[in-house]
Amino acid sequence: MRREDLTDADCGIAQALGVLGDWWTFLIVRDVAGGTTRFDALQRELGISRRALTERLAALVEQGVLGRRPYSVHPPRYDYLLTTRGEGLLPVLIALQDWGTRHLMGDGTLTATAANGSAEERRAHDLVGHRVPEVALPGPDGQPVAVGAAGAWRVLYFFPGAYAPGTPGHPPGWAEIPGARGCTLESTTYARRHPDFRAAGVEVYGISTQRPDQLAEFAAYAELPFPLLSDQDGRLGAGLLLPVFRAGGMTRFKRLTLLVDPSAVVRAVQFPVTDPAGSVDEMLALVRQHTTVPG
Repeated sequence: MRREDLTDADCGIAQALGVLGDWWTFLIVRDVAGGTTRFDALQRELGISRRALTERLAALVEQGVLGRRPYSVHPPRYDYLLTTRGEGLLPVLIALQDWGTRHLMGDGTLTATAANGSAEERRAHDLVGHRVPEVALPGPDGQPVAVGAAGAWRVLYFFPGAYAPGTPGHPPGWAEIPGARGCTLESTTYARRHPDFRAAGVEVYGISTQRPDQLAEFAAYAELPFPLLSDQDGRLGAGLLLPVFRAGGMTRFKRLTLLVDPSAVVRAVQFPVTDPAGSVDEMLALVRQHTTVPG
């Protein structure tokens, strides 16, 4: 079937493939979401020919997936940025990543963790040296928090799901998913050690794909002294290609923690995290090592 035939089909999947049927397109959207927004950088990262990249970028702009923001007049140069339509593709990218990791790179087992030495572990640790995308996530009060902005040292710990008692919570079979349990323990351990992180000049943020109201309920129940942020739209998860799994009809983060410096560059990664409480002390040691604050 020709590509132009697909765009006329009475089907949303076929309509989407009419715009995104080229696999390079998904990789371009992936890299733009991760902060690679200029032509030369995209060409270098993807290894695609300049002509092919020019054609695909032009098509994505024409289709409203990408927008252009000039950064040079002479010669004319642009940053390519995701539009609202483009950001709508991020859950698709995350779903593709989850499917590929679980069913092509793995044996199909549902898990909230990863094996030591796995490709998923290597990809997570390759984040060291990468800049966190300029993404703002809603906090418990609904106000955006710019986790990718320059500023202070920060710890970003990503967790599968935590719920206050008496509220709709974990799906059936949660306890049987390897690595899923321990979110409350991890968060309350960070709360107990929060004065130590603050003394080191480090901000702590917990991040989940849950709704802001669910995170606010849990933070109030657990009396957390730091905010929990919602990445329910997948903007940060897709930008960093974070490990995910699906449970209870939603995509969730596998447990992972990043140490980010004041220039928003990742300096240390914890993944897989097999000891939710012990990982907090390990991260505090990394903080002291990187910030040279006496222990």
